[in-house]
Parts: sequence; structure tokens; C-alpha cells
Amino acid sequence: MTTVRQARVRLAARPRGMHLVTRELLDAVDLDGITAGMVQCFVRHTSAALTLNENASPEVRSDLAGWLDRAVPDGTPEFDHTLEGPDDMPAHVKASLVGPSVLFPIADGRPLLGVWQGIWLCEFRDHAGPREVVVTAWSTGDDLR
Repeated sequence: MTTVRQARVRLAARPRGMHLVTRELLDAVDLDGITAGMVQCFVRHTSAALTLNENASPEVRSDLAGWLDRAVPDGTPEFDHTLEGPDDMPAHVKASLVGPSVLFPIADGRPLLGVWQGIWLCEFRDHAGPREVVVTAWSTGDDLR
């Protein structure tokens, strides 16, 4: 029997950039008793993304944000979708490049992230509101204690 545990997490509005949200997301779902399974975190927005990356050095987050801003600059004249401001269409492109979700294994009630891995919310808008992330943990059920 498959077991699924799910929560919707409302993340407070954050400025443009890369933000560690690992604890906020993992605290939302009870992983206790799952000896082998998976967790998926999915952001329900088209101008933000999630990724797994460096959790210690803030320079990695600012370097990636800077690279993406140079690769897809605000106000790019080739974009037709400009109704919501010069940062909107670039935010959609960046969100597509990075992706809306992360998936990783869990064992013995703990995420099996690498020592230096954390979950980032990638905020691509200058004045975004709160973001909602769906966190789902599942197991085949055979492994539950």
C-alpha cells in the first residue's frame, strides 16, 4: 500500500534572488516512519523556480542569480509579453530553465540530500508576492515502521 503525505507551504514574499527554504519546506511534512521513499517540492508559480544546490556559501546563490540575469535581462526588446513589467517575461524564461520542482530520496525519516545541498526558491520578480510550494512525500508502504 502506498502512503502519501502532503502539505502546502506558503512562503513569505522575498526579494529577487535565490533563497534557502529547505527547513521551511521539510518541516511541513512528517517524514517519521518512512524508511525508504521520495519527496517532491513543487512551486505553483510561473515566475519562480526551485532547485537543489549549495547550502553554505551565499556567493553561489548570488553568482547564479547574476548569471541568469545576464543571460535573460529585464526589458529584452524581443519579448512581446510586457503587460506585467520588464521583469515578467524574463522571469518566465528563467523559471522554465531552472524548473518548478525538485525530487530527492528519503530514508529513515530523513532527506538524503548531500552535505552541501539545500532547496532554493529562485525568485525572479522584483516585487513578487508570497509563493506556494506543495511538498509531497511518498513511500510504497512496505517500508513503513
